[in-house]
Amino acid sequence: MRANRLLSILLLLQSRGRLTAQALAAEFEVSVRTVYRDIDELSAAGVPVYADRGPGGGFALLDGYRTRLTGMTASEAETLLLAGLPGPAADLGLAEPLAAARLKLLAAVPRAAGEGAARVGDRFHLDPVDWYRRAEPPPHLPAIARAVWGQRRLVIRYESWSATVRRTVDPLGLVLKAGAWYLMARTGADIRTYKVAKVLDLDVLPDGFEYPPGFDLAAQWRDSLQRFARELRRAEAVLRVSPEALPLLDRLGADAAEAVRQAEPDAAGWRQATVPIEGVGHAARLLLGFTDTIEVLDPPELRQALADGARRVTKLYDKEH
Repeated sequence: MRANRLLSILLLLQSRGRLTAQALAAEFEVSVRTVYRDIDELSAAGVPVYADRGPGGGFALLDGYRTRLTGMTASEAETLLLAGLPGPAADLGLAEPLAAARLKLLAAVPRAAGEGAARVGDRFHLDPVDWYRRAEPPPHLPAIARAVWGQRRLVIRYESWSATVRRTVDPLGLVLKAGAWYLMARTGADIRTYKVAKVLDLDVLPDGFEYPPGFDLAAQWRDSLQRFARELRRAEAVLRVSPEALPLLDRLGADAAEAVRQAEPDAAGWRQATVPIEGVGHAARLLLGFTDTIEVLDPPELRQALADGARRVTKLYDKEH
């Protein structure tokens, strides 16, 4: 364990530059005293690591020093190859570089590790697209990806839910969710999310932009999802759910399904819970598919919408042909 930590400290200093003892302690979840002992061991082993005191100080490697360590375990090689997903890479226009990198990685690792790692691509496949959807990469995705890599400002013509708009944006990152690509971009002082498939056309501007210091794409995406869920589902409904409906509850959304499953069942197995809904019309369309296995107790408007919908369905199928 300690040998692995020493190697990791060396690689971190090589890749990130100067790091404080506190930062290294937080990274490896050890005490600052342990970090100082590790640094002493690296120095004793001949690694040219030095310390700067005072504000902005920390540990760093002597300028120009690069480790010659090249060993890679079988599990590390397998993990890297599993991370190189061919589908998303092809969408981004990186299929050929990925294939070349895979060959170089297999050539670089020991034979035993390479044989195990090569099996990863043969035995594991990731298909990120939902059922009943086609995998159709957006036509402008490769150009947007290049703008993200190169920090080039874009002018996009975008089809929003209400209108077609033209925006000048700083592309900060791309996210693949459930088979759909999303662009997180800065527009003025705001950071917004754009579905790449709805970009109608774009122009790459010659001027670049400064990447926001400390910007965390994953954290920003999580915040965006939480904000979207809060804004989308502002209403509530009280449902009485039968045991037959429980396996299909995910159709109502994860929050609603969780609320129902956490409710205590009555003697007949029915559960009552208050769940978030997007609106009366949207909820009615979803709940009609559950027929008599879910009863809406509140609000009255949703009960009425379901009754009206049921009458329209009955009229459709009861009419004479």
